[in-house]
Amino acid sequence: MGSIIIKRVYDAPEESDGYRILTDRLWPRGIKKENVKADLWAKDITPSNELRKEFHQNFDFEVFNKKYLKEIADNPKAPEFKEFVIEKLSKGNITLLTASKNMDFNQCHVLKNWIENKSN
Repeated sequence: MGSIIIKRVYDAPEESDGYRILTDRLWPRGIKKENVKADLWAKDITPSNELRKEFHQNFDFEVFNKKYLKEIADNPKAPEFKEFVIEKLSKGNITLLTASKNMDFNQCHVLKNWIENKSN
């Protein structure tokens, strides 16, 4: 069973990254698609534009976490995405990529916890 790794999209890819998933709704600034080396751009599972803007204006990770989990719960594509990631994890690591400068508080951590939580 692999692990879920969180990295900035600007960091150089490593073999240990395994399957790389971009988790940003918008394409990262200043980087060409061929340089990202993402296997999947998971736009359908990213925070909504409204939530993304709210989070950037009023940085409150606890509020963001609750609202994003609600969006995931209401997203009909979320169960399929989670199954896909768990299948990939059975073969190796998964790396969730973000352009966020704040690597302690971003959507990747919410996604990682949601994927690893067996009850949802």
